[in-house]
Amino acid sequence: MQQLKGKKALVTGAAGGIGQAIVAKLQAEGAMVTGTDITACNADFSIEGNLMDAAICNELPKNASQLMGGLDILINNAGIITRGDITQATDEDLKRTMAINVEAPFRLCRAAIPLMAKVGGGAIVNTSSCWGVHPGPNHPIYVMSKAAVASLTQCLGMDHAHQNIRVNAVCPNEVNTPMIRSGFETRGLDPDKAINELNLSVPLGRIAEPDDIADVVIFLASNQARYMCGALLEVNGGKPVQ
Repeated sequence: MQQLKGKKALVTGAAGGIGQAIVAKLQAEGAMVTGTDITACNADFSIEGNLMDAAICNELPKNASQLMGGLDILINNAGIITRGDITQATDEDLKRTMAINVEAPFRLCRAAIPLMAKVGGGAIVNTSSCWGVHPGPNHPIYVMSKAAVASLTQCLGMDHAHQNIRVNAVCPNEVNTPMIRSGFETRGLDPDKAINELNLSVPLGRIAEPDDIADVVIFLASNQARYMCGALLEVNGGKPVQ
């Protein structure tokens, strides 16, 4: 049974590891999907754009709605990880992280909620992080940005429940994506060895795969989560933030 049949969804960061998994699972559940990223993505419709551009974010929900004939689901999946303690952080690090991780979801939610309200409701799923709920070391900009997403989610979950718009967040820990692997490479580490070491730190025996996160996103977007508003679901394999 396709639990999202006939629904129209917008997914940001759709060309990335988790984004691709979310798009594929939405389509498998019967949804029509518009994906957006800085490069073309594999969705029913693809919109290329940089989420650091406020004008693009402000218009994305309307543009996606026009392409699909409506908008029922918004998945704010795009995000970046900025590492290093505060003494290493630059103004550009702060500006870029806050623009992509915080301002873009804010603008997209602000633009999507009126569209959803007009048709009687919808679902928004934000991507926060376990680190946004339980701050870890040496990532102050990233932690701050993901904590903002968590708080935004809780706030909007209360504010718009009366419009039948459910706003929730998935909070992953480490995920085996090209982004985490490129981060290891940048630091001169072998990605496979680094992933194997991370696997040993997880009670379930491995870090998450994109599908592990995408399945939770689909759940939150579906009617199965119909009574959930402002929830922050940690998907961490039992591993605490360290």
